Amino acid sequence: MSESMQARIAAALRAVTNPRTGLDVVSSEMIRDIGLAVDGRVRLTILLAAEDPASLVRTVRQALEAVEGVRDVRVDVKDPSQAKQPAAVPAPASAPQGGRTLPVMGQEPQSRKAAVPAPTPVEYPHLGRVLAVSSGKGGVGKSTVTTNIAVALARSGARVGIMDADIYGPNIPRMMGVDEAPPVVNNRIKPLEAHGVKLMSLGFLVERDQPAIWRGPIVMKIVTQFLRDVEWGELDYFLVDMPPGTGDAQLSLVQATHVHGAVIVTTPQPVATGDALRGARMFQRVSVPVLGVLENMSWLECAGCGTRTPLFGSGGGRALADELGVPLLGEIPLYQPVRAGGDEGVPIVLSEPESAAARALEEAARRVVDAVDRARAA
Repeated sequence: MSESMQARIAAALRAVTNPRTGLDVVSSEMIRDIGLAVDGRVRLTILLAAEDPASLVRTVRQALEAVEGVRDVRVDVKDPSQAKQPAAVPAPASAPQGGRTLPVMGQEPQSRKAAVPAPTPVEYPHLGRVLAVSSGKGGVGKSTVTTNIAVALARSGARVGIMDADIYGPNIPRMMGVDEAPPVVNNRIKPLEAHGVKLMSLGFLVERDQPAIWRGPIVMKIVTQFLRDVEWGELDYFLVDMPPGTGDAQLSLVQATHVHGAVIVTTPQPVATGDALRGARMFQRVSVPVLGVLENMSWLECAGCGTRTPLFGSGGGRALADELGVPLLGEIPLYQPVRAGGDEGVPIVLSEPESAAARALEEAARRVVDAVDRARAA
């Protein structure tokens, strides 16, 4: 890689300023591990603190993509607590005199990394009831349930927000029909809004094809920032669309704030209910009440004769609810317009409110409200 390419990259990075500190990302030593390939590929690491805006990742990547000769850019994000002091790299001949050279982060062995204590959950009263919508495995319709319940609550007059905590596969932007960078005012992110629901998702801050190759500490920082640094206003219900499983995002949420209840989404077959059971037990272990089980794709109804065909088996959601000792919040039929509405950004409770699927989701929303009220009273 030529020195002129290095100089152009260094200049582009120095032009990116962290709005929190007022310093560029190079002089503040946020940039590490820069790798340059002869074919124009650039890879680097940015150290992003909890107080820093997540949009900096996109800004850095776009700045580098605009550099002449750069073909591809990959930006990894790390917690500053995991990085030690970098070793300096000689500056190219064309670099400005007196400027900092681009640092390289050393590969710190795991045994030398300082342990980070678990944070104390923070109360956010303005968010109202904080509800996690979770599942044991992917593909069961968790995001579909989240968006439809949120819109159903908003239609009833409630003030509702959705936080997309599925940072590895954020689907809320597409399902709610919005896809743009949210504005930042006075270092606070303004959530976007669709169908009467306020929205925040990592999908608004990164490119559609950018993979999130992030470990636990960064997941925690993103979840915390979405809770703390987004101007949500006063809400009645705050739905968190969780990624599948029982990993970093789930633990980060319950460590970051008090969660008032969890809704477990599953399909009827045992492979889904078995994973959902583990997800529900995780919430119970961390003292989050499980409000109930919502069974999706319960049956396919023949449009001509009305015959119900249980493509994925039957009774799985009810059996799971009975094992957990919680109510079955609803059974949602498999209905093609539900899928189409998710792809087009119009939830079924809006596009076909009289359909059986929409009525089941509206009823599920009412039961969720009743369940969280009972949990708080208890």
